[in-house]
Amino acid sequence: MRRWIETIIFWGVLALIWEYGVAALGIRRYLLPPLSAVVLAGWNAREMVLSDAWVTLVEVLVGFFSAVIGGVLLGVAIHFSAFTKRTLYPFITALQSMPKIALAPLMIVWFGYGFASKVAATFMFAFFPVVIATLGGLSGVAANLDEHFRALGASRWDTFWRLHVPAALPSFIDGIKISMPLAVIGAIVGEFIGAESGLGHLMTLATANAKTDLMFAAILVITVLATFLYWMVEVASRLVWWRGKVV
Repeated sequence: MRRWIETIIFWGVLALIWEYGVAALGIRRYLLPPLSAVVLAGWNAREMVLSDAWVTLVEVLVGFFSAVIGGVLLGVAIHFSAFTKRTLYPFITALQSMPKIALAPLMIVWFGYGFASKVAATFMFAFFPVVIATLGGLSGVAANLDEHFRALGASRWDTFWRLHVPAALPSFIDGIKISMPLAVIGAIVGEFIGAESGLGHLMTLATANAKTDLMFAAILVITVLATFLYWMVEVASRLVWWRGKVV
């Protein structure tokens, strides 16, 4: 109860500072509208906001889970295959070094303005942290434990499933906690570049029509969406109860 009260008070104070600080500092509403104006703009356009939020949510989830599946498979392949480590790993590292925003327009060229290009942009942003987290977790298994399993006559599959997977899960969880907010960013960037719906598209329309209050409303919804998805990952991470302990 104390934690909830402290959190509510903290965010309440920030909301009051936003609401009354704008007027106190004499900031023009078209630059930074007060919180009440932002909430009102979002409420008046609630049908459009909810529809666009749903589109963005689906893009984020599809792109994120695709990145998780692809990142885990590639991470496992790199860890257990010397050939993949010599070839694919440097290639993926080079791709990660390239600016994602610069690559986002290519997604439009390759996949069009529809759903696929937004999923591709989301995947591109969220993929690499999963690969690195999977590799880090698998590489962190103590060598003596591998030797112990071999001494007991365990098969490679048993060793992987009973030793490597539990050891890698804490690192993997940390990786997807980083990957989830990046997935939201990827979807929004894809919608900025070219889209017919979504919260990023809504922000573009609001900016073009000089509706700063609606733009901030979209930003608030994006923030709430990203926070909620991160919280869901945090809740799921509690299933890995041995995080922080020696495996």
